[in-house]
Amino acid sequence: MSAAATEHRTPQSWVTLAIFLALVVGVGALIGTQTAPGPWYAEVEKPPLNPPNWVFGPVWFALYVLIAIAGWRTWMRDPKSTAMKFWGAQMLLNWAWSPVWFGANMPWLAFAIIIAMWLSIAGFIVTVRKRDTLSAWLFAPYLAWVSFATYLNLSIALLN
Repeated sequence: MSAAATEHRTPQSWVTLAIFLALVVGVGALIGTQTAPGPWYAEVEKPPLNPPNWVFGPVWFALYVLIAIAGWRTWMRDPKSTAMKFWGAQMLLNWAWSPVWFGANMPWLAFAIIIAMWLSIAGFIVTVRKRDTLSAWLFAPYLAWVSFATYLNLSIALLN
């Protein structure tokens, strides 16, 4: 068994994983409940392929779990790494997007945030892929979803 696999099985590692899960899922849920779609979003013209509102909660929950696990694995390997900096940047941008979009109703500023988020996600994947293929793959569905969300964000900004 590799040293990296062994270090992920210590009691301290499991506590760290629980912290990552609680932080990522907890803050995401808090922001989601405080910035739920309101009248502004209900009235904007939406593009083709816009999913129903109920889809977003379950998708984000699953993605947040994957994001937390990838962050935990990266943290356990090297908390000061470039990959961890990309992970932290994408997380802050992720948490900023909903308040700007749903709270401030500013689609163009939200678009700038989501582009920076996409670049941070891609940066994480590129940086971590050779040392931790699993963490890179854990971010693949996230990159796909944020790509789709970028289409939705840009489309709504252009349509309205």
